[in-house]
Amino acid sequence: MSNWLPLNPKLQKLRTKLLNDPYYRLQSGEEIQIAAKLGIRIDANQATVDDWLRLPGLSIHQARSLVELSRSGVKFYCIEDIAAALGMPAPRLEPLKPLLNFSYYDHESLDRLTHLVNPNTATVEKLAEIPFMDLSLAEAVVQNRQSAGLYHNLADFQQRLKLPGDTIAQLMYFLRF
Repeated sequence: MSNWLPLNPKLQKLRTKLLNDPYYRLQSGEEIQIAAKLGIRIDANQATVDDWLRLPGLSIHQARSLVELSRSGVKFYCIEDIAAALGMPAPRLEPLKPLLNFSYYDHESLDRLTHLVNPNTATVEKLAEIPFMDLSLAEAVVQNRQSAGLYHNLADFQQRLKLPGDTIAQLMYFLRF
């Protein structure tokens, strides 16, 4: 590998860390760019909690949630999918794009809903208006919420309702916790 970094000792030290420490947590946009130039990539659909934690700005809870969703069959096709799963704006995750690979990337654009529904407060009728959610699922959401408490996040929602990954992949664009 050619030495494309300047002879700056600080950058050389960072390069060594990035190449030799798989648990090194990136600290800045500059470090993300250097890691990308070194060929470091994270497959969004195969990433472990440790992989996600290498990225700045992601918490352990968010990393675990992404891994749980992926293991249950949810496929991430783009950065917007990750943002939807975490309930955060996609622009906040844009700096991470150079490090992420989406092995199941789909070029067809998905329609985005501008009004998101909180399953912790929505009525059965409001939930039933969500695409891909029929009346029986909307009733189950409210019943489970009343008996077991508020949903913590998308992964908790999926587990408690025992929903398959493909269903969650469709619903995650319409829910905010």
